[in-house]
Amino acid sequence: MGDTTDELLDLAGQVAPIPAPRELDMLLSSGERISMALLAMAIHSMGFEARSFTGSQAGMITDATHGAARIVDVTPVRLREALDEGAIVIVAGFQGFNRDTRDITTLGRGGSDTTAVALAAALKADVCEIYSDVDGIFTADPRVVPLARKLDRVGSEEMLELAANGAKVLYIRAPRPVHVQLE
Repeated sequence: MGDTTDELLDLAGQVAPIPAPRELDMLLSSGERISMALLAMAIHSMGFEARSFTGSQAGMITDATHGAARIVDVTPVRLREALDEGAIVIVAGFQGFNRDTRDITTLGRGGSDTTAVALAAALKADVCEIYSDVDGIFTADPRVVPLARKLDRVGSEEMLELAANGAKVLYIRAPRPVHVQLE
Protein backbone atom coordinates (compact mmCIF):
# COMPACT_ATOMS: atom_id res chain seq x y z
CA MET A 1 0.00 0.00 0.00
CA GLY A 2 3.06 2.26 0.14
CA ASP A 3 2.50 3.74 -3.31
CA THR A 4 -1.22 4.42 -2.86
CA THR A 5 -0.84 8.18 -2.34
CA ASP A 6 1.23 8.52 -5.51
CA GLU A 7 -1.29 6.43 -7.45
CA LEU A 8 -4.17 8.56 -6.16
CA LEU A 9 -2.32 11.76 -7.09
CA ASP A 10 -1.76 10.36 -10.58
CA LEU A 11 -5.47 9.56 -10.90
CA ALA A 12 -6.39 13.07 -9.77
CA GLY A 13 -4.01 14.54 -12.34
CA GLN A 14 -5.64 12.47 -15.08
CA VAL A 15 -9.09 13.95 -14.42
CA ALA A 16 -8.11 17.50 -13.45
CA PRO A 17 -4.87 19.38 -14.14
CA ILE A 18 -5.31 21.29 -10.87
CA PRO A 19 -7.56 19.24 -8.57
CA ALA A 20 -9.82 21.11 -6.16
CA PRO A 21 -8.08 21.00 -2.75
CA ARG A 22 -11.18 19.77 -0.91
CA GLU A 23 -11.70 16.90 -3.33
CA LEU A 24 -8.01 16.04 -3.30
CA ASP A 25 -8.17 15.69 0.50
CA MET A 26 -11.20 13.40 0.16
CA LEU A 27 -9.31 11.27 -2.35
CA LEU A 28 -6.00 11.11 -0.48
CA SER A 29 -7.64 10.26 2.84
CA SER A 30 -9.09 7.12 1.26
CA GLY A 31 -5.67 5.45 1.03
CA GLU A 32 -5.21 5.63 4.79
CA ARG A 33 -8.76 4.35 5.33
CA ILE A 34 -8.09 1.32 3.15
CA SER A 35 -4.86 0.50 5.01
CA MET A 36 -6.36 0.86 8.49
CA ALA A 37 -9.39 -1.28 7.68
CA LEU A 38 -7.28 -4.04 6.14
CA LEU A 39 -4.90 -4.01 9.12
CA ALA A 40 -7.82 -4.24 11.57
CA MET A 41 -9.23 -7.18 9.60
CA ALA A 42 -5.87 -8.96 9.62
CA ILE A 43 -5.45 -8.47 13.37
CA HIS A 44 -9.03 -9.60 13.98
CA SER A 45 -8.42 -12.77 11.95
CA MET A 46 -5.54 -13.55 14.32
CA GLY A 47 -7.99 -13.62 17.22
CA PHE A 48 -7.52 -10.11 18.63
CA GLU A 49 -10.03 -7.30 18.96
CA ALA A 50 -9.04 -4.47 16.62
CA ARG A 51 -10.92 -1.33 15.66
CA SER A 52 -10.05 1.17 12.96
CA PHE A 53 -10.81 4.88 13.16
CA THR A 54 -10.64 7.70 10.66
CA GLY A 55 -9.02 10.95 11.73
CA SER A 56 -12.40 12.49 12.49
CA GLN A 57 -13.53 9.43 14.47
CA ALA A 58 -10.27 9.63 16.43
CA GLY A 59 -10.97 13.25 17.34
CA MET A 60 -8.31 14.91 15.18
CA ILE A 61 -9.69 18.44 14.82
CA THR A 62 -7.90 20.66 12.31
CA ASP A 63 -8.01 24.08 10.78
CA ALA A 64 -9.63 24.36 7.35
CA THR A 65 -6.44 24.36 5.25
CA HIS A 66 -6.73 21.57 2.70
CA GLY A 67 -3.52 19.71 1.99
CA ALA A 68 -1.58 21.26 4.88
CA ALA A 69 -4.00 21.43 7.81
CA ARG A 70 -2.77 21.98 11.35
CA ILE A 71 -4.16 20.10 14.31
CA VAL A 72 -6.02 22.49 16.61
CA ASP A 73 -7.46 19.96 19.08
CA VAL A 74 -7.41 16.25 19.78
CA THR A 75 -10.38 14.67 21.52
CA PRO A 76 -9.75 10.90 21.39
CA VAL A 77 -12.88 9.85 23.30
CA ARG A 78 -13.64 6.86 21.07
CA LEU A 79 -10.02 5.74 21.12
CA ARG A 80 -9.89 5.85 24.93
CA GLU A 81 -13.11 3.82 25.13
CA ALA A 82 -11.77 1.20 22.71
CA LEU A 83 -8.44 0.99 24.53
CA ASP A 84 -10.19 0.68 27.89
CA GLU A 85 -12.18 -2.23 26.43
CA GLY A 86 -8.92 -3.95 25.47
CA ALA A 87 -9.09 -3.33 21.72
CA ILE A 88 -6.11 -2.67 19.50
CA VAL A 89 -6.72 0.76 18.02
CA ILE A 90 -5.69 1.65 14.48
CA VAL A 91 -5.99 5.27 13.38
CA ALA A 92 -5.76 6.61 9.87
CA GLY A 93 -2.98 9.16 10.14
CA PHE A 94 -2.47 12.18 7.94
CA GLN A 95 -6.09 13.34 8.22
CA GLY A 96 -8.48 15.24 10.42
CA PHE A 97 -11.76 17.08 10.46
CA ASN A 98 -12.58 20.76 10.49
CA ARG A 99 -15.60 21.55 12.68
CA ASP A 100 -16.50 24.79 10.87
CA THR A 101 -16.54 23.46 7.31
CA ARG A 102 -17.28 19.86 8.35
CA ASP A 103 -14.72 18.73 5.78
CA ILE A 104 -12.03 16.10 5.89
CA THR A 105 -8.60 17.72 5.78
CA THR A 106 -5.15 16.25 5.25
CA LEU A 107 -2.09 17.32 7.19
CA GLY A 108 0.37 17.21 4.32
CA ARG A 109 3.96 16.01 4.44
CA GLY A 110 4.75 14.29 7.73
CA GLY A 111 1.08 14.12 8.65
CA SER A 112 1.14 10.51 9.83
CA ASP A 113 4.03 11.21 12.21
CA THR A 114 2.27 14.34 13.44
CA THR A 115 -0.93 12.35 14.02
CA ALA A 116 0.92 9.71 16.04
CA VAL A 117 2.62 12.26 18.25
CA ALA A 118 -0.56 14.31 18.79
CA LEU A 119 -2.55 11.20 19.73
CA ALA A 120 0.19 9.99 22.07
CA ALA A 121 0.14 13.36 23.83
CA ALA A 122 -3.66 13.48 24.02
CA LEU A 123 -3.83 9.92 25.37
CA LYS A 124 -0.99 10.69 27.81
CA ALA A 125 1.06 7.80 26.45
CA ASP A 126 4.39 7.09 28.09
CA VAL A 127 6.04 6.55 24.71
CA CYS A 128 5.36 7.30 21.06
CA GLU A 129 7.12 4.87 18.75
CA ILE A 130 7.31 5.72 15.07
CA TYR A 131 8.55 3.03 12.74
CA SER A 132 9.96 3.75 9.32
CA ASP A 133 12.09 2.13 6.68
CA VAL A 134 15.30 3.33 8.33
CA ASP A 135 17.10 1.82 11.31
CA GLY A 136 16.71 4.84 13.58
CA ILE A 137 17.90 8.38 14.05
CA PHE A 138 21.60 9.01 13.49
CA THR A 139 23.95 11.87 14.26
CA ALA A 140 24.18 12.40 10.49
CA ASP A 141 22.94 10.71 7.33
CA PRO A 142 24.75 7.32 7.45
CA ARG A 143 24.66 7.12 3.64
CA VAL A 144 26.77 10.29 3.54
CA VAL A 145 28.72 10.10 6.82
CA PRO A 146 29.99 6.54 7.38
CA LEU A 147 30.87 7.20 11.04
CA ALA A 148 27.39 8.47 11.95
CA ARG A 149 26.17 7.01 15.25
CA LYS A 150 22.68 5.69 15.89
CA LEU A 151 20.99 7.50 18.79
CA ASP A 152 19.21 5.43 21.47
CA ARG A 153 16.99 8.18 22.79
CA VAL A 154 16.05 11.64 21.49
CA GLY A 155 14.04 14.27 23.37
CA SER A 156 11.40 16.30 21.59
CA GLU A 157 13.55 19.46 21.63
CA GLU A 158 16.51 17.61 20.07
CA MET A 159 14.21 15.98 17.51
CA LEU A 160 12.74 19.36 16.64
CA GLU A 161 16.24 20.77 16.17
CA LEU A 162 17.23 17.84 13.94
CA ALA A 163 14.07 18.26 11.86
CA ALA A 164 14.59 22.03 11.59
CA ASN A 165 18.11 21.39 10.31
CA GLY A 166 16.97 19.09 7.54
CA ALA A 167 16.87 15.62 9.12
CA LYS A 168 14.30 13.72 7.12
CA VAL A 169 13.47 11.05 9.69
CA LEU A 170 10.65 12.99 11.32
CA TYR A 171 8.72 15.92 9.92
CA ILE A 172 9.32 19.23 11.72
CA ARG A 173 5.73 19.55 13.02
CA ALA A 174 5.66 16.07 14.55
CA PRO A 175 7.97 16.15 17.60
CA ARG A 176 6.52 19.14 19.41
CA PRO A 177 4.00 17.54 21.83
CA VAL A 178 5.85 14.61 23.41
CA HIS A 179 9.16 12.88 24.02
CA VAL A 180 10.27 10.47 21.28
CA GLN A 181 11.54 7.01 22.31
CA LEU A 182 13.55 5.15 19.71
CA GLU A 183 13.96 1.40 19.35
